Amino acid sequence: MTLRVVTVFGGSGFVGRHVVQALARRGCVVRVATRDLETALVTKTAGAVGQIVPMRCTPWDAASVAGLVAGADAVINLTGILYEKGKNTFQRTHVEVPALIARACHQAAIKNLIHVSALSADINSESKYARSKAEGEQAVRSAFPDAVILRPSVIFGPEDSFFNRFARMAVWVPALPLIGGGNTKFQPVYVEDIVQAVMTILENPVTRGQVYELGGPAVYRFKDLLEYLLAQTGQKRWLVNLPFEVAEVLGKMMQIMPEPMLTADQVALLKRDAVVAPRGVLTLQSLGITPTAVEAIVPAYLSAYRSGGRFALAEA
Repeated sequence: MTLRVVTVFGGSGFVGRHVVQALARRGCVVRVATRDLETALVTKTAGAVGQIVPMRCTPWDAASVAGLVAGADAVINLTGILYEKGKNTFQRTHVEVPALIARACHQAAIKNLIHVSALSADINSESKYARSKAEGEQAVRSAFPDAVILRPSVIFGPEDSFFNRFARMAVWVPALPLIGGGNTKFQPVYVEDIVQAVMTILENPVTRGQVYELGGPAVYRFKDLLEYLLAQTGQKRWLVNLPFEVAEVLGKMMQIMPEPMLTADQVALLKRDAVVAPRGVLTLQSLGITPTAVEAIVPAYLSAYRSGGRFALAEA
């Protein structure tokens, strides 16, 4: 890789930490743009001394963003939120911040910009999350036409926010909710496959200006994934059908919590499948990447929620 300096916005998050580590292995100096330096310090151990540099950034301030972008060979935007809290709204995080980053990249003549969106991005969605993701893509493309946009489905891997969330929930509740009957479809994609896609795109100028839909090798219903989770953790829990209307009321009540398990907007998001289009789109396979199956990765880290841990899993 000929890249020397790469700026990563959202580098201290779940996907970001994996991306930073991969860039460090390739010899890059990585600027981790963050609002909280203490949170980002964990990324420094992924590289040699001085190779990974957490840098304070106010992402909605143009001057701050421009300073982090200046002199970089590539910029990767991984910023995103699952629910709104205070000033961290979907509009600001998914639309205004990506637009600022894209404009800064254009003004600094950056050659490579990768923007990570979501497979659920849809300008006509009931969900503010999905609409803001689509608007963010438009804003990035308008300011930086050569940006590469990645749209992943649900992302899995150690420390993910899907399997781990429901596994923790299953520890202390007698039942798990099947919102809308649990029929929403997902195509879970392994975090390291996303990282490999990012590295491949950075090394291949032909990918500039393209959009890639990233999904794993199989499509599952929400119910299928919860059943699989319970089987792997050895938890015996009821799966209770929760109509969208009831779930929406519950989400409105829970979204006032500091870290809500469910919001009304997430319920709206679950009304649409998050799967790769059957034809006419670029995918992991287009980049020469064979998607990794859920069954190859998830059991290893879900064993932490099984009585007896990995030893019980081995016996099973």
